Amino acid sequence: MSEQTTDKRVREASRRHFLQAGAALAGGSAVAGLGGTTALADNGANLPPNVPEWMKTPGDPMGSQPYGAPSAYEKGVVKNISKTLPQYISASGRTPLQELDGIITPNGLFYERHHGGVPTIDPAQHRLMLHGMVDRPLVFTMEDIRRFPSQSRIHFIECSGNPVYTKPYGKTASDLCGLVSCAEWTGVPLKTVLNEAGLQPGAKWIVAEGADAAALTRSIPIEKCLDDAMLVYSQNGERLRPQQGYPLRLLLPGFEGNMNVKWLRRLKVVAEPVYSREETSKYTDLMPDGTSREFTFTMEAKSIITRPSGGQKLGAPGFHEITGIAWSGHGKIKRVEVSVDEGRNWQSAELQEPVLTRALTRFRLPWQWDGKPALIQSRAVDETGYVQPTLAELLAVRGANHFYHNNAIWPWRIDGSGEVSNGQA
Repeated sequence: MSEQTTDKRVREASRRHFLQAGAALAGGSAVAGLGGTTALADNGANLPPNVPEWMKTPGDPMGSQPYGAPSAYEKGVVKNISKTLPQYISASGRTPLQELDGIITPNGLFYERHHGGVPTIDPAQHRLMLHGMVDRPLVFTMEDIRRFPSQSRIHFIECSGNPVYTKPYGKTASDLCGLVSCAEWTGVPLKTVLNEAGLQPGAKWIVAEGADAAALTRSIPIEKCLDDAMLVYSQNGERLRPQQGYPLRLLLPGFEGNMNVKWLRRLKVVAEPVYSREETSKYTDLMPDGTSREFTFTMEAKSIITRPSGGQKLGAPGFHEITGIAWSGHGKIKRVEVSVDEGRNWQSAELQEPVLTRALTRFRLPWQWDGKPALIQSRAVDETGYVQPTLAELLAVRGANHFYHNNAIWPWRIDGSGEVSNGQA
């Protein structure tokens, strides 16, 4: 019997056991046994068998919401914007990971990071210049770009400063890892456009520049540009939001977020990297031996439990589902392991299909909480065999001056009352 088949049978048996145990604890009420939060004895006016108020009059007509909005009862599900950091020159808004399900991030909750504010760009006046070591320098309108054969792919984007290595550590999943989001992107393969211009011998890098006030600039290896890089103009079926680079951005699946240049206006083909501010002063790290770690393009395997997670509370002992997300810039997630006993033992979680390359992967594990303090954590293994490390293991290699590419395991501590907090020492 294969390991995969054995794991599946164990998970199914565990589910049956937990559900049966929950039902028994509830005296036959599975709902109360599973969560302990449903007040079946509450005879409020809107609860069964009464007819609730919202059934007695017609609801809001469609015309009052020409662009769909979430329920008013979900108004707290918004981007996590720091109250202590300036939000203009160097601004960021984090995705509320702990509030989401599945793997696709809604456009309004997709994390944002920008260095000079969000420009307002008229797409009719926007141009993409392609020049340098090419046979035919070209200038494209947005209409020109949209005439090329398109494709749609699902990929994550993650800021390489997600999170930093220093204390105080974040309280919630969003505080820790909210600078990652995942979407379906639609656009044109970059290699299609490069072939239109014709690359000259010796072309090794492409310098991408954004049309924001910071003129953010990054150097990209030609190999990536000819592989899976895209020029994207739509996200989750609609045109890019201004915060995400409207009307055109670069997508480099698996590469650090800063390289996915937004408001893309220029691509220059060159023989060597330009060593811009964003790849020298920033997005590079001082190592313990005094050397600098630069061009750390790929985001390594990572995971985080989003439920239960910091800021949440378990309502009662009994069955709870542990769930979270995992991702890797090196390809697909192969396995996610979860520990509920401070890392002494690990068990494989179920991966939600589809498991895609360089995309978020949702994982789940059934768990029976006994009401005692616990430390839960997850670790991802990608298709290259790389295993997500602990924070101590990372710091031992990279030292105290490191800032970017923290893909450490982040544990959550659950106390006897069910309160969940950051478990990192």
